[in-house]
Amino acid sequence: MNIGTTKYNVREANQNEFEEIGELMVNVYSQLEGFPNKNEQPNYYSMLTNIGNLTKNPKTKLLVAVSPNGKIGGSVVYFGDMKYYGSGGTATKEKGAAGFRLLAVDVNTRGNGLGRLLTEACIEIAKDENQNQIIIHSTKAMQIAWKMYENIGFKRSEDLDFKQGELPVFGFRLML
Repeated sequence: MNIGTTKYNVREANQNEFEEIGELMVNVYSQLEGFPNKNEQPNYYSMLTNIGNLTKNPKTKLLVAVSPNGKIGGSVVYFGDMKYYGSGGTATKEKGAAGFRLLAVDVNTRGNGLGRLLTEACIEIAKDENQNQIIIHSTKAMQIAWKMYENIGFKRSEDLDFKQGELPVFGFRLML
């Protein structure tokens, strides 16, 4: 994907990038208006900080959008096996499904399509794995992402909704 004169590519993250990606995720999520802060959900932010640990699970990939000069513009975690998805609600029991979570785009690269690029990479992996559907969750604090997901074809799936503490979390699915 070209952003200005810079082309971003999506690939799996290297282990030596895990710390930088964790910092990016903490930075992005801690700035979302209406989203719980580090003091309210310390375990969530600990997971973000240590995001590379999720790749120890089978069929779990940490993807990054990288510029030609190696700058990470965004990241997302793809789950080819929903039992490792790690959300509340019923999503982890879905069969024939993949999912992605923790999509984060650096504030300096927002508005240039990196979120969509990462989302489409997850969809392609799910198709390559012959998954029937892809499941995601979002919150009211992520309304910009909601619109993008709906434009791609994701549909709200209330059966996947749950509460993370006091925070309502909303499920979406895309049939493949």
